[in-house]
Amino acid sequence: MKIAIATVQVPFIKGGAEALTEGLRNALLNAGHTVDIVSLPFRFFPEAEIVRSMQSWEHEDFTELNFYEPDMVICLTFPAYYLKHPIKHTWVLHQLRSAYDLYNPTSDKALSDQTRRLITERDTIHLSECQRRFALSHTVANRLRHYNSLKVEPLYHPPPCADKFYSAPPQPYIFAPSRLESLKRQDLLIESMRYVKTPIWVIIAGTGGQYGHLSEMIQHYGLSDRVRLIGLISQEELLAFYANCLAVFFGPFEEDYGYITLEAMLSAKPVITCNDSGGPLEFITHESEGLVVEPDPKLIAEAIDRLATRQAWSVEIGNNGRTKYEAMELSWDKVVASLT
Repeated sequence: MKIAIATVQVPFIKGGAEALTEGLRNALLNAGHTVDIVSLPFRFFPEAEIVRSMQSWEHEDFTELNFYEPDMVICLTFPAYYLKHPIKHTWVLHQLRSAYDLYNPTSDKALSDQTRRLITERDTIHLSECQRRFALSHTVANRLRHYNSLKVEPLYHPPPCADKFYSAPPQPYIFAPSRLESLKRQDLLIESMRYVKTPIWVIIAGTGGQYGHLSEMIQHYGLSDRVRLIGLISQEELLAFYANCLAVFFGPFEEDYGYITLEAMLSAKPVITCNDSGGPLEFITHESEGLVVEPDPKLIAEAIDRLATRQAWSVEIGNNGRTKYEAMELSWDKVVASLT
């Protein structure tokens, strides 16, 4: 079949959504389909630009593309699933969360009630039109059920380069790779190091809008000898930092999925996460594949100290994670079979 993958792009920002899109394209190509990614730029603000993007996608008719019409369209992101096509399937990575669970009426960038109602209404209508509907995770599916009264099946997939991860004896550091954004909550980890009693240090990899704030926190608390911000790293460095760490910290707020959890499991490392972290909780059970605590720096510090002082137990938990990952049998072949 000729398949179009419809999505949006925020220029110069690459993360899990972009990696998933590339992974899906490659998997469809490997299955023998003809595939292309069709995207439009997306602007989070001002509010009028969000509405304009919605209208643009509603006017996109993929049955009229100058004789290059796809047999099927797979839509991934808001508002790409607003397009017109008789065979439209969707794999919802995320909605515009500022209109839903992340709506903050006190923010100076809060969406108006009118726009929020419009987004909820149009999301519900256009997602209902799709012949097949899947969600990135149970977390995303639960939001769709709660806000849009839509029943959507979760569809898991493996992280990029899943076959490259390996494990080595633990060294005395916690690894935290992610974009440096407020929702990823690296600040909890940094503040927890004020209370960690064991000789453990922290390596935080990635870039983002919170770099300056996190750097200031490290200086303010006098933690420059225990916490390092190392910026962007290569794939080889990423694999090595995972392989050699004591544990991985990933404590975002209501994460949609989270490759970091799965990458830690592939590396046989325990995951420290929070009880409101969303996606990671679909894979990590407290004291089985990691430690689940409240988003409190002192409790995160206690979790780090527990793993540091009981390293044989820490290794056992990490191995549990690897075993659980293998038992889930995540594969792109299953994703392609479900979507097509």
